Formats: sequence, C-alpha cells, structure tokens
Amino acid sequence: MPPWVQRLERGDDAGLFVEDGAAWTVHAGMPTLVAGIRALLMQALHPGAMAGVHDWSRYREDPLGRLAGTVRWVICVTFGSEEQVDAELGRVARFHGEVAGEYRDSTGATRAYSAADADLVEWVHLAFTDAFLTCHETWGGPIPGGPDAYVSDWATAGRLMGVTDPPETAAELRARMHGYLDRGILRGDDPGLFAEDGAAWTVHAGMPTLVAGIRALLMQALHPGAMAGVHDWSRYREDPLGRL
Repeated sequence: MPPWVQRLERGDDAGLFVEDGAAWTVHAGMPTLVAGIRALLMQALHPGAMAGVHDWSRYREDPLGRLAGTVRWVICVTFGSEEQVDAELGRVARFHGEVAGEYRDSTGATRAYSAADADLVEWVHLAFTDAFLTCHETWGGPIPGGPDAYVSDWATAGRLMGVTDPPETAAELRARMHGYLDRGILRGDDPGLFAEDGAAWTVHAGMPTLVAGIRALLMQALHPGAMAGVHDWSRYREDPLGRL
C-alpha cells in the first residue's frame, strides 16, 4: 500500500469536506474510474492544457501512472487531513512551477502558457468537476444536497489550485464551460496535439480496454450479490487501479 494511502488513516483533523457529504459521495464511487479518463480528455480540448500535457507529462511512457497521479491528488484532497492536503498541494505546485511553453490557439496564433495561467487553471477545474459530476449522475446514486452541493464542495479544491471564482452550482458550471466553446477557445483538430497525443493516446495506451473493463465492473455491480462481494472482499478503496 502506498505511504500516502496509509497517511489517510493517521490524519488528526476532519479535512476539507464533511464525511459522507457531496464530495465524499461522488469521489468514493466506482464512476470515478470513468470520470478520470473523461476529465483528462475534456481538459485536453484546451490547446494550452494539451500543450502542457504534451510538453511536460509522462503520459507516453506511463499513461496509467499519469492517471494514478491524478487519482492520488483527488483522494488526498477529498479524504485527507488538512496537513495531508497541504502536502499534496505542495507536491503538485513543485511540478507545476516548471510547466511553461507555447501553443497555437484556435486562430493559429502562437501563445505562451504556464501552469498558473488563469484560463488554464479554470478550464482544468471545470472539466474535472463536470466529468465527475456527470459520471456520478449517470452511474452513481443520490448526492447529498444534490449536484449543486458537489459543485460547491469542489469549488474549495478549485480555489486551492488558484481558480479565483469557481462555479458554485451545476448550472453555473455548465454555463462557464459553454463559454469556452462559444469564445472559440477549445479545439480538437490540431493533429500535432489533441488528435495525435490526446485521442490516439487512449488507443496506444490500451485505454479502450481499460474503459471496457470499467464498464464491465459497473454493469456487474448492478447485481446486489456481485456488489456485496466487491464491497466485502475487494481492495477497490485502497487501490482502485490495482483492482482493475
């Protein structure tokens, strides 16, 4: 078991979110396995975010390791103590501090980027929140307080990552995302970035097989006997990717 997982049990404060509240409920469910992939692909529609992945991520050499890094961040921020959250934010900040480069925007103009750019930070947060909310609404159960409670909860994580005014309701979340589309910021037609290194990455990394495996697990879980077996005997909480 990774040391960061063991530290989850040793926290001496309540952390950022209410136990069994909206964030806990959404991030504890099996739909998160699909949501993580959806979030990465949605985030990659922003050419600046895709350039950062292309230039700085280890996704080619270790795609599942890249996904596991995101899983670690989500779990620590959601379930960890405030001390562990601070440590995780520091880990991410040390890496992001080096991330900078150039990309071609939707008009073909060359623009500089860094991991601290306001629009990139916001888009990554929006795509993440939408992905996890949508997948839970599709395959999960009721959310305490409803979808707005989850968006409001996860706005806390957005602020910690530098989002100055994260949405607080599901309607505001979707409207903010559509604003990026309406302004022509998003693109999925750059063969040097998204088409090659985003969508095709899912093929070369065996992601269709991964998605198929996740779908199979979700369908199997519809049988209460199968779900009881997973709940009682599986290590899915401690090591979801290892279980998969």
